[in-house]
Amino acid sequence: MRIAVVGGGPGGLYCAALAKQLDPSHEVTVWERNAAEDTFGFGVVFSDETLGGIEHADPAVFAAMARHTARWDDIDVHFRGTVTTSGGHGFSAMSRRELLAILQRRCVEVGVTVHFRTPAPDLDVLRASHDLVIASDGANSAVRAAGDFGATVSSGRSRYMWLGTDRVLEAFTFDIRETPHGVVQLHGYPYSADASTVIVEMHEDVWQRAFAGIAALDLAPGENDTASIAAVAEMFDDLLGGAKLTGNNSRWLAFPTVATATWRSGNVVLLGDAAHTAHFSIGSGTKLAMEDALALVACLHEHDDLDAALAAYEEERRPVVLSTQRAAQASREWFEDIGHYVHQHPAQFAFNIVTRSRRVTHDNLRVRDPDFVADTERWFAGDGRHAPPMFQPFRLGNLQLRNRVIVSAMDMYRAEDGLPNDFHLVHLGSKALGGAGLVMTEMLCVSPEGRITPGCSGIYTPEQEAAWARVVDFVHTETDAMIGVQIGHSGRKGSTKLMWEGIDVPLPEGGWDVVGPSPIPYSPANAVPRELSTAELDEIREQFAAAARAAGRSGFDVLELHCAHGYLLSSFLSPLANARTDRYGGDLEGRLRFPLEVFDAVRAAWPAERPMTVRISATDWHEGGVDVDEAVAIARAFAEHGAAGIDVSTGQVLAAERPAFGRSYQTPFADRIRNEVGRELGVAVIAVGAISSWDDVNSILLAGRADLCALGRPHLYDPQWTLHAAAEQGYTGTAAPWPKPFAAGSRMPRTGRTDGPRPRLELIRRTAPSTRHLRWRPGGGV
Repeated sequence: MRIAVVGGGPGGLYCAALAKQLDPSHEVTVWERNAAEDTFGFGVVFSDETLGGIEHADPAVFAAMARHTARWDDIDVHFRGTVTTSGGHGFSAMSRRELLAILQRRCVEVGVTVHFRTPAPDLDVLRASHDLVIASDGANSAVRAAGDFGATVSSGRSRYMWLGTDRVLEAFTFDIRETPHGVVQLHGYPYSADASTVIVEMHEDVWQRAFAGIAALDLAPGENDTASIAAVAEMFDDLLGGAKLTGNNSRWLAFPTVATATWRSGNVVLLGDAAHTAHFSIGSGTKLAMEDALALVACLHEHDDLDAALAAYEEERRPVVLSTQRAAQASREWFEDIGHYVHQHPAQFAFNIVTRSRRVTHDNLRVRDPDFVADTERWFAGDGRHAPPMFQPFRLGNLQLRNRVIVSAMDMYRAEDGLPNDFHLVHLGSKALGGAGLVMTEMLCVSPEGRITPGCSGIYTPEQEAAWARVVDFVHTETDAMIGVQIGHSGRKGSTKLMWEGIDVPLPEGGWDVVGPSPIPYSPANAVPRELSTAELDEIREQFAAAARAAGRSGFDVLELHCAHGYLLSSFLSPLANARTDRYGGDLEGRLRFPLEVFDAVRAAWPAERPMTVRISATDWHEGGVDVDEAVAIARAFAEHGAAGIDVSTGQVLAAERPAFGRSYQTPFADRIRNEVGRELGVAVIAVGAISSWDDVNSILLAGRADLCALGRPHLYDPQWTLHAAAEQGYTGTAAPWPKPFAAGSRMPRTGRTDGPRPRLELIRRTAPSTRHLRWRPGGGV
């Protein structure tokens, strides 16, 4: 096979060398536009998994790399005059220049032809003259631009500069500075016995204030922004200890995130940064490129058919890369919004920065460095009661919760004419017996026309009120849990079938008229709602107040107003559903007016000593809809009107939404609201949405991303989820008491876990010592 490799970076060279040594009959040629000795950047980072793959595929390259590798285990977080250390992370790094030299020598040894200072021929020429063209020509790939790969390139909201220094850092270092211009952060790590990589990054707004006046933007290739480098050296002089900062084509950049619809087109395939990029704060593009090379060559070796080989390569690598890109996006956005977190205590800030990508978690850190987690937990407890974060008590308004777990509101569709029955007693009673601090009802509708389906519960008749009082009495008599009621009106999403008969599908008969702020349907299949008059709005407002009075008489401890998921109050908030031209439409102030009027009416009707919360959709997941900036303003408005908590959900406002589903995917919205509105106004923030493990709950709480966590499906799978979470963490305190009739079961050995498989992690827990405070040394040792 004749193989052309465009780009002589680590990924391209390694792929070429592997392909040639695996099959010497291959004719492999590399074109590199720069000189052999040219390199941009300083150090590159590898995971143990990547190094293991290299060792297996090419022991000679691995041995050469090992002689030049620096390895360390600690992360040091410098923040507000403190240094907090988290150990056990296991990094390896080496000089990018040395890595290129090793791979160049390897290509010569195995017979690869490498043309330096030579641009590659045109893509059409390469396609015709070679069996396979491998594009490894970087984020600005000319091959990708000339082909049909469905590429998109997006930039973040920060500027960064990549530098080197002869100051040998002792660990992976984050140094966070609060300057008169805003927050500036340094990421640094050692990569040899005499040098470290330093990356300085800040939000675009901070950069404009701090560096725009001195930065050199019109630089020739290879030139450095010397004025900015001098200013950075002065800013971090105490960390650098007088050591010199050096540049290598160093200038202020915005990181480009490259994504492609496909990595292959005919006999052309993309590799490394040409196919994908991931923000430097999560790892190394070199690492991903060399992993791509390993996978591509293995697939070429395993498949005789080129199309099958390239398809297998993309099928194998794309999920890994997408996962990395999701983590990188979370990490990048964390640093872009770092100003939201500098109010945190240094212990919480350090935990937050280490877990920012959501790949490293509370439980994972307990394995890596139990002392670090224990120290952070002790700070979080405040009063010295050492317990997992989820089992710390919390005060919601005047209401004391025994722990921070909430059974989320979930529609059951089992009522008859709005009347709850024994099913609801067993459903909610079992969840309260299961250990959660607060159990929420499904949305109780404020009128027959406010129901979503014929099976939805209400609280608009005396019989319904009495039935709910029975449920509340059981919870209060038999458990220590609190019970909350959620009230709402379906609006334009009403008169539909039961969930298992068809979600959001209109009733074929026996339905009722649907209403909304404007005659805009939820989807083309749903009925066009009738636009509500001001007189009807007054009537609905009173229905909400009457429901609140009934809920108060029933004995509920908390009331939540449902302003999310496209139901009536949510549809007033969203410009995608509200096109009114009166005082209840238009800008956000107008769209907020009716939901706030309802909130005020409910707050007046609900007992003053009992807290109210509000559930909102923090994004509509659709262009032109509510976004996180508006969500912050919406949360602030409800908090200023007296909400004790904001329950942060997303979406379901428009059927055409495109949500970014994933683990804890709604938590970043809760994080933003908690660290802006929550800390300023003293309002609690509740995270909800694909939170499925106690590890995620502990991570979210300890990092300060939310005050409480609401879980739905895990409690459907296991009504005793909270009790089992306590048992699996070895917690036996009063925040998760077993009901006396169940107490014998608390001592039964458990053979499995309900929060996801972790056999590998358990093995590590039993065998791995803490590596806290161990430092790196060149040559791969500790």
